[in-house]
Amino acid sequence: MLIILTSERELENEAGKINKLFDNGLEILHFRKPTLDVEGYRTLLNQIDTKYHSRTMVHQFHELCEEFNLRGTHIQEQPRLDLGEKLEEYVNDYKTKGFKISSSFHSKEDIKNCLVDFEYVLLSPVFGSISKAGYKGKGFDVNDLDEFVIGMGGINENTLQATFDLGYRGVGVLGGIWNTEDSLKSFKIIYDKLKTIQIT
Repeated sequence: MLIILTSERELENEAGKINKLFDNGLEILHFRKPTLDVEGYRTLLNQIDTKYHSRTMVHQFHELCEEFNLRGTHIQEQPRLDLGEKLEEYVNDYKTKGFKISSSFHSKEDIKNCLVDFEYVLLSPVFGSISKAGYKGKGFDVNDLDEFVIGMGGINENTLQATFDLGYRGVGVLGGIWNTEDSLKSFKIIYDKLKTIQIT
C-alpha cells in the first residue's frame, strides 16, 4: 500500500498536482493541512477530481467525510488520546456509515495496547525524516505485530526495501514527494520501485 500525505504548507496548483498523482496510480491520499480551516479544506477538496474523493482520507474536520463522500477519517495521535474511553464509540460511528478509519502512532507499545481496530495504522519515524529536520528514525521492527502497519519517516525509493524488511505492509510518503523538485516524477519513481520490492 502506498499512501501520500499532502504537504503541510500550501502549494501552487496543489489540487492539480494531487490529481496527477491519482492519475498515475496513487492509491490513497491523506489530506492533512494543519494551517487550513474547514473552508480551506473545502476549497481544496472541491478542486480535487470527485472520482478521487473515495480514495481520500481526511485528518481534520472529519465531518467532511459525509459532505464529500470521502474514503474515511484519520485520527492523529493526540486527538486519539483525547478521545480516551470515547474512542471506540467514535470509530464505530464512522465505520457503521461505511467509512475507513486509520490512526497515527509513535511507538509499537501504543499499537499493541490500543484495543480499537483500525483499517491500518501509521507508525513513525522509521528512518530520519525528510520533511522534519532533526527527526531521527527509530527503525521500528514490526514483524511481530498483527496489525496492518504503514511505515512513515524517511521513506523514498532508497528506503523502500528496508521498510518492508522491517515488517511494514505499506509506506506513507510526505517529504519524499513534496520536498523534491518534481513531485510527480518522484512519485513515479517510488511507485515503480514498489513493484520490485521483495516481501518475505
